Amino acid sequence: MILTVRKDIPPHAVTRPICGIMGTIRLVAGTYLIVITKKKKVGDLLGHAVWKAMDFDVISYKKTVLHLTDNQMQDNKAFLSMINSVLLTDGFYFATDYDLTHTLQRLANTSPEFQEMSLLERADQRFVWNGHLLREFMPQPELHRFAYPVVHGFIIMKSCCINGKIFDWNIISRRSCFRAGVRYYVRGIDSEGHAANFVETEQIVQYSGGKASFVQTRGSIPFYWSQRPNLKYKPKPQISKTIDHLDGFQRHFDSQIIIYGKQVILNLIDQKGSEKQLEQAFDKMVSSLGNRMVKYIAFDFHKECSRMRWHRLQILVDMVTEMQDEYGYFLVDVDGNVLVQQEGMFRSNCMDCLDRTNVIQSLLARRSLQSQLERLGVLHMGQRIEDQADFEKIYKNAWADNANACAKQYAGTGALKTDFTRTGKRTQWGLVMDGWNSMIRYYKNNFSDGFRQDSIDLFLGNYSIDEADMTTPLHETKDWKFLTLPIIMVVAFSMCIICLLMAGDTWTETLAYVLFWGTASFVTAGVILFNGREFVDAPKLVQKEKMD
Repeated sequence: MILTVRKDIPPHAVTRPICGIMGTIRLVAGTYLIVITKKKKVGDLLGHAVWKAMDFDVISYKKTVLHLTDNQMQDNKAFLSMINSVLLTDGFYFATDYDLTHTLQRLANTSPEFQEMSLLERADQRFVWNGHLLREFMPQPELHRFAYPVVHGFIIMKSCCINGKIFDWNIISRRSCFRAGVRYYVRGIDSEGHAANFVETEQIVQYSGGKASFVQTRGSIPFYWSQRPNLKYKPKPQISKTIDHLDGFQRHFDSQIIIYGKQVILNLIDQKGSEKQLEQAFDKMVSSLGNRMVKYIAFDFHKECSRMRWHRLQILVDMVTEMQDEYGYFLVDVDGNVLVQQEGMFRSNCMDCLDRTNVIQSLLARRSLQSQLERLGVLHMGQRIEDQADFEKIYKNAWADNANACAKQYAGTGALKTDFTRTGKRTQWGLVMDGWNSMIRYYKNNFSDGFRQDSIDLFLGNYSIDEADMTTPLHETKDWKFLTLPIIMVVAFSMCIICLLMAGDTWTETLAYVLFWGTASFVTAGVILFNGREFVDAPKLVQKEKMD
């Protein structure tokens, strides 16, 4: 794309307004331009408008696809549907004159030269989801004012009132585009130390010219492990036995310490069952690292909070109180003077870094906010946020919405345990909704996440299309078992039901038929489950990781 100044547009030209350019991508038919066609204002951050991208258009540079063969046309159509599926995933945000990719503290510690750079040049590449799409725009500074770095995650901005004092309260969750993907196909870390489902969540409060922020992170357990879907409800996690875990583990925490300072790991996974090996390996890895900047705290969330004992979460909050006070938060007074900097980070994780993680993050964020609002003069000494009914409702719902957004983007459904986040207690209806979401997750993780993973890899440039190459991995043929066994199982199960409903001349004859067809369906189901990996929807575009 080249910027040209044309004063007169031909009368026959079709024009349409756009809100910004996402970038370009090469598919089988050639290059496509992706633009934002609809936006919705989320709110103002430090006087700058923040927008949510609501609709997009994918425009072909070429006017026709007649130069393609039938197979190429089918492939191009499939790739287009992948791009659209990513764009339809809720949670793309941008600002035209503010850098959403950096925290307030990072922006406060930048040089004048950094401030003069365009948004594209200065953006934190971890959180620029259209970074690959903008690769051809980077060498052309004149185009930078039309193309914005777009973050993916969740942003909420609320104007709130306590003691008659109006203040702005925001949550910004930025999902990393490094090692991005879906729940079961992207776990652990890559060779660069990037963790799966890494999210930086910043809570910002502004009042009467003063501002404060508190940042937390979440990310997959940072060594090499996998949990491939195989039709079982909860596939057993596998830790690689052939890779040097400590190298990637050290890379991960070295980068975290450089960016955020001291690290406190809050590992919320089970300390028994299939998750136990991961907890033990994580603990051992931190000990082997021997870095005083990294502290490890294991808290068996499910065990501690079993039988609805959610008050026991206070045990963990009390355990980290001293460290949270030591690490502090970022605080700027009315005159722009930095009073306090955040010197450490809580890095929370469970298996998915979604449900349990979000509950703990909301509790730590509330504790930080309590102190910030006191320092800014909104809360009187002795007042507690929990007692401010109107704000507490806003706070809990916002954190529950944050959980839902992150969960939909990674696992395909809303988060679990949001009834606790919204109300402060576990409810029977919440358990029912968790069961429903778990069923949907099971279906999506086994039968549609391969396509979702391929879509993300194509969008982020992990897989590139070569127009000269006539073949694509999309035409992978399935083994005979894929079609044959499910048909046999359905027929056998149907015959079993028919035999039960239409009894034979004698009960022994009926029993024989029922046993025969029942055994046939049961055995076939067992064979399908045994070969579970061949029946799930697996990614096709990027070679699968080899795990022992």
